Amino acid sequence: MEAFLVSLSTIAVAEVGDRTQLLSLVLAARYRKPLPIIAGILCATLANHAAAGFVGLWVGSRLKPELLQIVVGVSMIAMALWTLKPDELEEGAAAPSAAGAFLATLTGFFIAEIGDKTQVATMALAAAYANLSIVVLGTTLGMLAANAPVVFLGKAFADRLPLKVIHYAASVLFLIIGAVFLFRALRR
Repeated sequence: MEAFLVSLSTIAVAEVGDRTQLLSLVLAARYRKPLPIIAGILCATLANHAAAGFVGLWVGSRLKPELLQIVVGVSMIAMALWTLKPDELEEGAAAPSAAGAFLATLTGFFIAEIGDKTQVATMALAAAYANLSIVVLGTTLGMLAANAPVVFLGKAFADRLPLKVIHYAASVLFLIIGAVFLFRALRR
């Protein structure tokens, strides 16, 4: 249960203000079809986070438990610092697609998540918890929890969020999780 709750909360908080959340906003404004956009987010996130999780499991299986705890702890602290740098959406990220809202979301999200902090966090969480399905379920639901309201409520919702405060809160969450992993490593 810990793996699921940490995965869900870490990604849900970290995703607020992230470039994929900005992409959700752009796609929602452009296509005005929330269900295909949500389906595209779900499929892209499952694929991307499953791949990241496999990498995390592989790395986790190669490291001694104490070293793994240190690597995950340091990764989470690095994520805390990374979270303080707000993302911006690049021009042309939501170019028109003949395949429609679903395909535009699927490809846009999958590409935007490559190397993103949520993908890196998923790798670290999969390495730490070694339960791929629970971690990917948690990170995917965290991604949906952060992006679905943006898709359904659009710009009016996004304009009212205190993004700076949320970035600080996400940073503190990553910092706490990193400290817990480092504490576990030092305790051994």
